[in-house]
Formats: sequence, C-alpha cells, structure tokens
Amino acid sequence: MYEQTVLNNGLRVITAPIKNAYSVAISFLVGAGSRHESDELAGGNHFLEHLLFKGTRNWPSAQIISEAIEGVGGVMNASTDKEMTVYWSKIAQSNFDTAFDVLTDMLINPLLDESEMNKEREVISEELRMTNDYPSYRVELLIDEMLWPGQPMGRDVGGTLESVHHIKRNDLVDLMNSHYSPNNVVISIAGNVDHSRIVDNLLETTNGWLPRSSPKWEPATMRQYSKVCVEYRKSEQAHICVGLPAYPIGHPDHYAMNLVNIIFGEGMSSRLFMEVREKRGLAYDVHSWLNEFSDCGSFMIYCGSAPRRSIESLQVITDQLNRLIDGCTEQEIAKAKEYWKGRLMLRLENTQNVGMWYGAQELLLDKILEVEQTAALIDAVDVQDVNRVAKDLITKKMVNLAVVGPFKSEAKFQSIIDN
Repeated sequence: MYEQTVLNNGLRVITAPIKNAYSVAISFLVGAGSRHESDELAGGNHFLEHLLFKGTRNWPSAQIISEAIEGVGGVMNASTDKEMTVYWSKIAQSNFDTAFDVLTDMLINPLLDESEMNKEREVISEELRMTNDYPSYRVELLIDEMLWPGQPMGRDVGGTLESVHHIKRNDLVDLMNSHYSPNNVVISIAGNVDHSRIVDNLLETTNGWLPRSSPKWEPATMRQYSKVCVEYRKSEQAHICVGLPAYPIGHPDHYAMNLVNIIFGEGMSSRLFMEVREKRGLAYDVHSWLNEFSDCGSFMIYCGSAPRRSIESLQVITDQLNRLIDGCTEQEIAKAKEYWKGRLMLRLENTQNVGMWYGAQELLLDKILEVEQTAALIDAVDVQDVNRVAKDLITKKMVNLAVVGPFKSEAKFQSIIDN
C-alpha cells in the first residue's frame, strides 16, 4: 500500500510505509534524460546529474554532502537514462531527515559552481573513455545507434567527448530551469516514515519552486530494415548484440511481450540459455531483455563467445528467434508467469526497489498498480496472446546485428541475418 499527495506546484509525493524496516529509501525521479537534449547538448542531463553532487546552498561541497550520508553508513547515488534521471539514498531510519534534506537541496538549490563544473567535465570524459573500453557496453551503444539512427534515442546517454567539452554553465542552468520543475518530479519514499510530516516539510521547502511546461522530445523513428555493423576490436571475445523493435511502455501487450522475453532469454532455464550455454558451451553470458520507452521499445539479445565460434553462436540465436514464431507451450507460459511474479516479489523485499516500483510507475505511466494487481494482469495473459506477440516481434526484415570483436568483415554475419 502507498499514500500519495500532489502539491499545488505539481510535485508528486509517494510514501510506501514499511513499519519494521530498518532502512528508508528515498528516490527523486525527474522526467528528463538524454532524449530531451539537442545534438549540441548531448550528455547535458548526465552532466547536470554529476554536478548536483558538488554542492548546494545548505550543503556547499561534495565532501560535506558525501560525509552527511556516508558518515552514518548510508549510500547515495544517481543515474541518468534516456527518459529519466534518478537521485536516491538509502539510509538508516534514524538518519532519514538528513538524507531527505540533502536530496531536496540538491534539486532546488544546487550551486552549479563553474570551477567544479570544469573539473567534473574531465571526470565525465574519463567515464566515457572507460565505458568505450568495455566491448560489451560498446556493442549495446552500436545497436541503439542502428535502431534509432541519427536520433537522441540512439545516442550514448553521456554524450560524446566533443559535446561534453562544449557544454557551458549557462547550458546546464537552462536545462535545470526547463527540466527540473516540480510538476516533472516524483518523490518516492519507502520505509517507516510519516507521510503527512514529509508533505508538511515539502510545503515549506518547495514553496518557491514553480511549475513549468514539461521538456519536449523528438518522436522516435525506428529503422525499417535489417542492418549489420561490425566494429573491429582486438579482444578475446566476440560481443554480439541483436536488436529488434518492441512495444512502448504502457502498451496493451506489455505483459505478453515480457512473457515472450522470459521464455526466450531471461534466466538460466530460458530457451536461449539452455541452447547456447548448457547444450553447446558457446558462451558464459547470453541473455535477452526489453527496453520500453514512451513511444518505442527494443527487444535485445547479447552473447559473448570465442571469435572462432561467433558464427555458430549467432546461428543458434537466430534459430531460437525462428522457434519463437512457431509458438510457446502452455507449460512454458505458466512457468514464465511464476518466474515473473516470484522475481517481482523478491525484488520488493528491498526498500529501494519498493520506492522505485511506485515512483517509476507514477512518473512514466501516470498511474500505479499494486503488486497484486500486476500479478493478476500477468495471470490474465493467455497462450494466444503470447504467441501472437511473439510472431509480431520476430520480424526478419527488422533484425539488426552489432558485433564488436576481432573481425574486419561483416560478410559471414550478414549471411546469417539474410537467411
């Protein structure tokens, strides 16, 4: 169960009471991400996320902020994605007030100090170099670029070295003013807390925080044909990523699509894991997942294998995709339903996951389902739904393939995709 209040400025406040919890998890979810940026400001929201930790009016340095949380054993972090930025802290219940004050001040009264910004520019540049050094990360970025060519959805959330170099303080101030408005923020808290006390606190601290229009974003246009991209990297493994278009968040077939993914490649008993790893020993890491956004989505498959066995690995993946078209059995679907419901319940033993469960639904869907309601919707999916969605997802002309590894030609990979 949860309580929710919407303040006059549009700020949404959610609390999920967990009376016996020792910890409290606080999440500030902002409806701003990389798809809300121009090409020139690529990485701006990620840059802003970093800079908010460097000092606020009441907590004026990075050290003071981190010591306020870590000094009492708490943790605090943030992440930027394509459509959302999240600032969060998990802390002992007795220290909740401190963590809440720090996070509130970060969003309302950040210093955005220019000298700190110039230092953090170098930190972010190193982060971009670091992630580029990971082939498994690089191949996912390539597949995004292929699915959404020339669009914000296809960019690295962190931007590029060039775009980060050119971002100025005024750019971040403008992003802050346009994106970080109270009507574009959800605060979600899980733990042994008093909802009315939190609301009273926010009525005072956010009194001058005024609503604005929500940030604009460019509708996504997905590639309508197959493509293969091979990037040479002197690596011990071939990193293979297959991507297909999928449904957006909130789609009527959300539940059926997720069951297809579970059957196909989520978990150690999935079709993909059994065929690639258990039966053939082709890979250590092989799995599939879904990305669901406001107006688009993607069905993704990753496999890391020895270069000499990469073609065989890809062939097994495409064979399993073709098997999906033939349908899933009632037994597979029943098992997938229990897997999903069980994993959901396990995740919600954690206060941070509980807070994000409620907050993300409110921010992205403007509605909240309880776990029991979600479980009922999972159970309501029938065999015909799953098999219809599987056929709809696996469209051969839309299969995109990215490979990072010691290859200088895409010909052999192209032949597998073409067939």
